[in-house]
Amino acid sequence: MTVIVRDLRPGDAADTGAVVRVRRAALPFMISTVAGVAFELESAHPDEHHRVLVAEEDGAVVGTAQAGLAYDSDEPGQAFVNSYVLPGAHHTAAGLLRSTAEEYLAALGARAVYTWIPDDPAERAVVEDLGYAEGRSAHFLRLGLAERTLPERPPLPAGVVLRSAAEFAADPRPLFLLDSETTLDEPGDIGTRLDDYAQWLRDTWEDPELDRELTTVALVDGEPAAFSAARTDGAGRYSSAMTGTRRAFRGRGLARIVKHEALRKAALAGCTEAFTGNDTGNAPMLAVNDWFGYEVCATEVRYAKALGGA
Repeated sequence: MTVIVRDLRPGDAADTGAVVRVRRAALPFMISTVAGVAFELESAHPDEHHRVLVAEEDGAVVGTAQAGLAYDSDEPGQAFVNSYVLPGAHHTAAGLLRSTAEEYLAALGARAVYTWIPDDPAERAVVEDLGYAEGRSAHFLRLGLAERTLPERPPLPAGVVLRSAAEFAADPRPLFLLDSETTLDEPGDIGTRLDDYAQWLRDTWEDPELDRELTTVALVDGEPAAFSAARTDGAGRYSSAMTGTRRAFRGRGLARIVKHEALRKAALAGCTEAFTGNDTGNAPMLAVNDWFGYEVCATEVRYAKALGGA
């Protein structure tokens, strides 16, 4: 058995397709498409130094990893690496992917690297042996849109209207401002700020997996106040990428309303499964998803490791 790690070959359909197969097998609760992987490389900010690696075992792709710098963090030197291997693949592939990514990030000046791993004793033991320390956790949740009926949507408060993101195509800046404010309050280890509209257009608005028709926005007296972003893979799978409400409009049930509308439209569009993810400490959003009927289908744990010079 020979395992090698190399870079993904941009523009190579077979290579990109292999990455998608690995990601879907290792983490079936997330949207992954060939177009999305290609876009991931094309749209990344230069300061992120984004890199996609693949692990080959005797010529067949059995693993992949994403690595880069958290360039938009207020704290310099933060980095990420997330690796995925096919079920049953030898641990050698995972180890080589992670060590290659860590060496790359350290050479870029990273002082700390963060990673997500499945909440599994064997997986935990591997990263802990490599010097990683346990942090926060998050749930993946699933809702069978073909199996259950959505609860009745709460009535719209006075002055509230619902729109799709597609209706902002001529000028999406109001959605950028909405996304920017709500992202500041999203639970996480690395603080993120969205203050570059041009980059947001490239890596969010133009994302081929973003479904603008299903993404739903609530306007209060004409002002964007809440949204639920939708991602789809064209194969019946829907994912809530982000649901958020501006601070001035919280406490009115808008998150539940926009998510309900997005899920309703997803079911009508033929989506059969809906997925979402929540930090285990995000009680308000977990309560919203429980009301819809989402069920926890997996849990991930965040680990961190200091790199050379930290």
